[in-house]
Amino acid sequence: MSAELKGNQLKEWAKLLFVTERLSQKEVAEKTGKSTVTICKWVKEGEWERLKQSMLVTREAQLSRMYLQLDELNTSIMSKAEGTRFPTSKEADTISKLANAIKTLESEASIADIVEVSKRLLSWLRPIDPTKAKDLAMIIDDFIKEALKK
Repeated sequence: MSAELKGNQLKEWAKLLFVTERLSQKEVAEKTGKSTVTICKWVKEGEWERLKQSMLVTREAQLSRMYLQLDELNTSIMSKAEGTRFPTSKEADTISKLANAIKTLESEASIADIVEVSKRLLSWLRPIDPTKAKDLAMIIDDFIKEALKK
């Protein structure tokens, strides 16, 4: 199959194998027919490891953990004696940070969300217009790389 693929197509296939299929760099090299050194270079340049990690923990899982932490903190505060059920400055700071993180996660799309929607869009577009799908894939890739820098 790798002989049929050219340039960016091969690189995109390697990226897909590494990020979504969770193959090692050596396994990707074997499947694509490229050297391990080339795959390592692509992983580093494209920040594939970071992309792979961002897809491991979903936004929903992160939100769930944060809500549990917030609940545990509030339960701890409420277990204090009546009249002292107020957060310490450290607890109040933690509550504020958790609330802001929750707000951010609830209002912004994660890299995993962007990748999933992009894959669906490209799968829909490929049979209709392969050239536009290829162009869009490159734009999406640039967008994701930019989002990873933030």
